Amino acid sequence: MSTRIKILSANSESYKAMMNLEMTLQTTSLSNIQKELIKTRASQINQCAFCLDMHTKDALKYGETAQRLFLLNAWRETDLFTEEEKVILAMTEEITLISQKGLTDETYEKATQFFDEEQIKSIIMAVITINMWNRIAISTHLQVPKN
Repeated sequence: MSTRIKILSANSESYKAMMNLEMTLQTTSLSNIQKELIKTRASQINQCAFCLDMHTKDALKYGETAQRLFLLNAWRETDLFTEEEKVILAMTEEITLISQKGLTDETYEKATQFFDEEQIKSIIMAVITINMWNRIAISTHLQVPKN
């Protein structure tokens, strides 16, 4: 891959705003595991290797299991995820794949059974934010660090 602009080291107001948004999301009531499931699942859909590498490592650090990460792409086919996590994953997929149908009424209504309004806002914003990061990483060819 060709080298492209190093947008993450740029001192731009846009990048600062993105970082502020990311820091704000750290203060929500969503658990670290829930946030990493969102980030990992969206990054799988968007095929963002850089973000997949980062967020699977972070998920493991927060106590996520390798088995659940290996099966995340097939979460509907396993009982390893809670009902709350399944709603989060459905929301992540529908928002990430917004051109297909967007966040459906069915999924939104299911979310209201498990989450309050602030948590639903946080889930939506977390999905939107990782999608922005995926687009930055992919369009600038961010490389996965070799360990």
